[in-house]
Amino acid sequence: MKVLAVDTTSERESVALADDLVVRAEARVRAAGHSRQILSAVEFVLRSAGVAADEVDGYAVTMGPGSFTGVRVGLSTVQGLALASGKPCLGVSTLDVLAATIAGEAPTLVAMVDAARAGQVFAAVYDAEARPREEPRSEAAEAIVGRVEGALAVIGDGADRYRAEILSRRPDALFPPRDLYLAGALARLAVPRLAAGEGTAPGVLRPLYLRAADIRPGGP
Repeated sequence: MKVLAVDTTSERESVALADDLVVRAEARVRAAGHSRQILSAVEFVLRSAGVAADEVDGYAVTMGPGSFTGVRVGLSTVQGLALASGKPCLGVSTLDVLAATIAGEAPTLVAMVDAARAGQVFAAVYDAEARPREEPRSEAAEAIVGRVEGALAVIGDGADRYRAEILSRRPDALFPPRDLYLAGALARLAVPRLAAGEGTAPGVLRPLYLRAADIRPGGP
């Protein structure tokens, strides 16, 4: 099964094409403006993999949390591609993808996305097999790890930003080194789920926002 995956939830924008569980091609861009580059990245990945657009069996996208604009761009791109092709698509939480990359590293896993607000992250707690233990929330990084008992591993750009704060509360916390360009991991995660029939129509996809957009009125 061929799945095209898109992640635009952070400045580490990526697109990947997986054939079953093998990533055939991937594009990575350090992006400030996602909408200017995402379609070019999709075209590059398909061409590099030698796969025509009509050969893609399904699409996957990170639905947040993350950059407010980035989430919208990723979702709308995948919705457009899936609508044009009549193929199913799958939305996956950014936190779920992060947790999956460190499955088995500790009895408890904590995925954190930088919330771009002083001291705050979007985070969720998982078991050793990356199954969610609680609903995702926006909170101080050190408060989240302070609630966790036993050994834990932490992942994500939020964990990187607030590493000192996390270690001040949990000096035993592990920080497994992982790639934060997520499209490849997303594609591998999505293949068995789409193959099992979990895909939806593009109009069903919805963003996962854990707080409202931080929009302020302009000056006079």
